[in-house]
Formats: sequence, C-alpha cells, structure tokens
Amino acid sequence: MKITHLFATLAICSMMGACNGRQHIVNRSPVDYVNPYIGNISHLLVPTFPTIQLPNSMLRVYPERADYTTELLNGLPLIVTNHRERSAFNLSPYQGENLCPIITYNYDNEHLTPYSYEVELDDNRMKAEYALSHQSALYRITFEADKPAYIIVNSRNGSIHVGENFISGHQRLSANTNVYVYIEPQEKPLSTGILENGIIEASKDNAEGTNACAAWRFPEGTTTVSLRYGISFISEEQAEKNLRRELKDYNIKQLAQTGREIWNEALGRIKVEGGTEDDKIVLYSSFYRTFERPICMSEDGRYFSAFDGKEHDDNGTPFYTDDWIWDTYRAAHPLRTLIDQKKEEDIIASYLLMAEQMGNMWMPTFPEVTGDTRRMNSNHAVATIADALAKGLKVDTAKAYEACRKGIEEKTLAPWSGAAAGWLDNFYRENGYIPALRPDEKESDPNVHPFEKRQPVAVTLGTSYDQWCLSRIAEALGKKEEAAHYLQCSYNYRNIFNEKTGFFHPKDKEGNWIEPFDYRYSGGMGAREYYGENNGWVYRWDVPHNVADLISLMGGNEQFIANLDRTFSEPLGRGKYHFYSQLPDHTGNVGQFSMANEPSLHVPYLYNYAGQPWKTQKRIRQMLKTWFRNDLMGMPGDEDGGGMTSFVVFSSLGFYPVTPGSPTYNIGSPLFTNIKITLSNGSIFEVEAKNASDKNKYIQSATLNGQDWNKPWFRHEDLKNGGKLVLIMGSKPNKTWGSGADATPPSVENK
Repeated sequence: MKITHLFATLAICSMMGACNGRQHIVNRSPVDYVNPYIGNISHLLVPTFPTIQLPNSMLRVYPERADYTTELLNGLPLIVTNHRERSAFNLSPYQGENLCPIITYNYDNEHLTPYSYEVELDDNRMKAEYALSHQSALYRITFEADKPAYIIVNSRNGSIHVGENFISGHQRLSANTNVYVYIEPQEKPLSTGILENGIIEASKDNAEGTNACAAWRFPEGTTTVSLRYGISFISEEQAEKNLRRELKDYNIKQLAQTGREIWNEALGRIKVEGGTEDDKIVLYSSFYRTFERPICMSEDGRYFSAFDGKEHDDNGTPFYTDDWIWDTYRAAHPLRTLIDQKKEEDIIASYLLMAEQMGNMWMPTFPEVTGDTRRMNSNHAVATIADALAKGLKVDTAKAYEACRKGIEEKTLAPWSGAAAGWLDNFYRENGYIPALRPDEKESDPNVHPFEKRQPVAVTLGTSYDQWCLSRIAEALGKKEEAAHYLQCSYNYRNIFNEKTGFFHPKDKEGNWIEPFDYRYSGGMGAREYYGENNGWVYRWDVPHNVADLISLMGGNEQFIANLDRTFSEPLGRGKYHFYSQLPDHTGNVGQFSMANEPSLHVPYLYNYAGQPWKTQKRIRQMLKTWFRNDLMGMPGDEDGGGMTSFVVFSSLGFYPVTPGSPTYNIGSPLFTNIKITLSNGSIFEVEAKNASDKNKYIQSATLNGQDWNKPWFRHEDLKNGGKLVLIMGSKPNKTWGSGADATPPSVENK
C-alpha cells in the first residue's frame, strides 16, 4: 500500500471506527456513519467510487482515478455525467512550468464525505477543498506563496470561453447532448487566455475542439483562490443562473454544513439501535448509495431531454434520468416507494415522458443522461410500474400500460438492442420461448448483439416475469382479456424447464435441448449464449412471480430445498482463474450462488416459500457478514447505484421485496435490535428484534401490529400507515416458526 494511502486509510478508520468495529463515538448523525470508500477496490470489474453528491441531484463528482489503489489524480472533477462512467470538464490548479490541459498529481491526506472533499496535491504543496449544492459547487484552492498560481479548465471535447471574471464552456456528450459550465473566481486573475502548447495566449478568449482549454494566472503571493461554478444541460447562461440561484457567496464551510443537513434528513428516515458500529456503517453507507441515481434534470422549471434532443417545461414535476432499471427495479425502487413516494411517482412520470419523447412509446429500459442505451435484457420498468400500482402510488395507468405493452411487443427482446421486433420476437410470441443457437448454427437475427448474444434463457425468464407484471397493470385498468392473456404468458418459463435436470435449459428452434450441457460453464463469455452474466445455477431461481409453481416443477418442497442447499455448496468446478475469466460478473460466491450480481438478490429468501424460513435467516446473515463489510473491498461486485446496496438496506432491516409487483415483503433476519423507518406519509414502521446479535440470528416467535405472527412475510398494507413487527431472536433455529403450508408468501399459484 502506498504510504499516503495508508495514512488516509488510518484517518478514515479513526473517523469511522472502521478498523475494528469496536470504537464507539457518541452523538453520531446518520451521515457520520457513511464510509464512501467501501468497495473502492473491486474484486474483478468496476469498483464503487466515493461519490460526492446531494441526494438524486444533477451535480455529482468523485476523484478522477481508476480506483483507490491508483496513485495519481487526473486534475479535479467538475461533474460526472453518467453514473460511474465519465466526468465532463476538468479543473487543474497548478504552480510551476509546462502547463498542460490536465495536470496529474500525487495526493495525500484525502478526506471525503457525501457532501464535501479535501485533498492535498503535488507533494502537499497545494490543498483543494470542495462542497456542493444541487447544480453548483465551490472549490477553495490553497497554494504556496512563492510561485504564480494557475487555474486551468479543460472542456475536453467542446468549447471554452475565458474572461477576467469567468470561464464558461460546453462539452459534447453525444450527438444531441451537451453539458455546460460557468465558473467565476473570488480573486481577480493577473492574466487570462487560452492554453496552447503550454503557453497562455492572452490574445485569445475562445477555443473549440479536443482539450479546448482556458487558464487564469494569479499574482505571485496568492495563497488562496476560491471558485464557484454552476452546471447545466441547457446552456451556459442557465449554468450561470443555476450558480446564482444556489450560491450567494464563497462560504465553503456553510455550503458543506447545508449539504450535511440535507444528507442527515435523507438518511435519517432510517434509525437503528443495536448491532455493531460496522453494521451501522455498512447500513448507512449502503443507504447513501441508493441516492446516487436517478438524477433530477430540472433547472428552473425546465429540463433538457436526450430522448428527443429538446428542452421542455417540467410543469412542476421534476424530470429524472440515469437509472439502470435492470439493476434498480428489484429493491432500489421499492425502497424509495417506502420512504419517498412522491419522488418515485415523479421518476415513473419521467419514464412515461421518455417513452413519448422517443416517438415510439416504448418504455425505457436503461435511461441515461444521453438517452436510453437499452442495455441488459428484458423490460423491467414494467415491474416498477406494477409495483407502484400495487402499493397505491399515483401513476397514469393507461399511458403506463401502453408504454409497457409496446416496450414488450414492439421492441425486440434481443438484449442490448433498441430495434423493432424481429423474427426472434415473433418466435417467442408463437412458441413461448427464445430459441437458442446450436453450437454449429450461425446467428440469423440482425437485432442480436455480437457480444451480448441472444441470452435465450435469461430473456425467456425475464419476459415471463415482465408479462406477469403487465397482466397486473391490465388488471388495474379493468382489461380482463388482456390481463388473462399476459397472465398465461407469464408461465412461459415452463417451456424451458428441463424436468430431468431441474434447471432452465436452452432449447433450439426445433424444440430440442442443447446438448451436451454444463450449467456452470456452457454459454461462452458470461454464459451469454444462453444466460446473461451469470450461469444456469443462478437463473435456476429466476421466477420471482411464481415460486410456488417453481417448487412444483422441481418436485415439491423437499427437492426444492435440496436444490437451494446445493446451490450454496456446489463447487466452482474449475480453478478460480478459469471460472472468473469466463464469468467475471459471477463473483461473491458461496458455492454457485453469486452475491455480486442482481439476479441472485432474492435467492436467499426462497427458503421461506418451502417451509424452512430459518434457512433464509441463516443465509441472509451469512451474505451480509461475508460480502458487505466496512473496508475497501467490502462490495462483492459492481454496485450499480443502489442496485445491490438496496438489498443490503432491506436485508439489514429484516425484510425484502422478493417480487416487485406483489405488495408483499419476505422476512429475513435483522441486524439491529430496534429499527424505525419513517415512511412517505410520515408514519413510523418499527422492527424490534429482541436479543438480535451476530449469534442470535434466528426468529423464535413474532407479532405484527400486536397480533401473533407465524408467517415469514407480510403485506405492504401492514406497514404503509405505520406499525410494528416484533421478532424474538435466538441462537438456534425454531424450525416450526413460519413453516406451515398456510404460511408461504404469495405466488401466482397460491394467491
């Protein structure tokens, strides 16, 4: 470990109690438990980044480096425009010769919170301090007094304009999307100009193209330069307006304090007692991650939409985007529904506007700042709509049904494609499954991505679930015939269930199983020829809407439990190098179970459906304690802006929404003795887990809202107006609690 990183880590450990979990600091606010460095070193793929941002706000930044082990910073950030993917613009303070568009620094003594950032640069000769609002921010740069001080601003790919008291510009993000910036200093520069070949050309005040770059030079003896800036996706003029609306001065301490208060209000919706200090740090750090996306694009009542390349009035409803729905529909959206129903309604309204603006009325699947990239598989925004309706949110149901139906029927089901439906889609409608290619068969559908492949099992399973969700939306509209049709389609997973093996198995267009077959390794890179990022062991459980029928297909509770148990114990089958070189998303392993990828999140809860909820309690604790930790590698895989950490939040609190679209929650094993959740309507839902500890993880008995409760699940109706779940916890499982045939959570089969 680099020595400066060691010092930084020790500082973080001291502040957070991160090293041993025993240090107790009184009077912590919720935001004080957030450790943005958790997961900053990835196990294989993309790390989490220590994001500085107000909840769901347009402006977000993180240090520009590959991950925590990177020894150098590439300048200072001004805005991240896509979650974990890219920064726009660059700001570089500098003292010395050989000016260049982006200065690379060594750094030391870094301190980062959700609302502020401090770091020493260039062998501790400069210091940068940062705090932000929703669409504007402040930097305070401290220089040594013996040299001239420079501020360099790079547009990277766009234009830049410089004056005595401002720098403004834009950066192109895509064919129709730009981001704009307006910066002004508190101190007056000595000279200004455009940076060309290491020299500030004072005769020039505009530049365009790659690395278009402006600079200010401040007089020798200048020790502090304060900068404030606004950002916009509408114009440079709007960036300046955003700055002036939000920042009246250069008081960086006050701005940081305001950000701290905003975060405490957001995170304070969950209050816990008991557990270890590390448990609380992991909980609140995970909760903070769920506010990274989507972001609010409204600026003074208007917003730019990449979905049609135009500006729009928001008519009083904020417009949100940058939401990777394949990841977030499972738990992040249901969590928001609990704590901020109005925001969730606004996000859904944004989806419907996107569908309209794209001109085809197809529900988006991967909406980003630059438009819908149609990544991953299936159309799981349908699940978000169904879940909202099931829980009483206000949704334009007729418009939502149209967008959901068209997204499934008119857009191709081929992964990573925004094309219109083709022959694969017609085949699915006629035969109820996506056909797999035989090993000797070449691809014949131009909609299929050359790397992502057909993913026929994953798409068949995902679409079956989406069609169940669509049937719920149709039912809400009173469309009985359509509801019945899509309900029947929701059983399409049966068409690829191999009774001999008990797995979902790819079959070709003639209806023959692909043979020979290995459920661990068949399917090429990421198993995409048949599954998607995960292997057949994970997709074996991907029927969240009808677990009861899956149990029946497998031969009953006993065999279902045996199959679940084997999932958590089955060896990788090869060395880790070979396994992960083919399945890099399939990390966080316990046997063939992958804690690191979203299709696995519900799997530990499935024991509840087969009469052994005590095993769910055991597995949930095992997963939380094994893979989500208060350290730099404390995230088992890609954390997709709440996609995975919302699982941590729910599971730490003791319950989880296994089936978005069904207004129910499965009970697990809470980490804390007392939990209070402030719901959207201001009511409190409380979970009291008496005697809960690392050892006492098993439920002995329970009451719900004062009534004896012998079921490992409850309804949204039971908590939406407040209530209390009391769990008596012990060190040994009570194998009779919640195990009765009448105690199983609802499925299509047993509603």
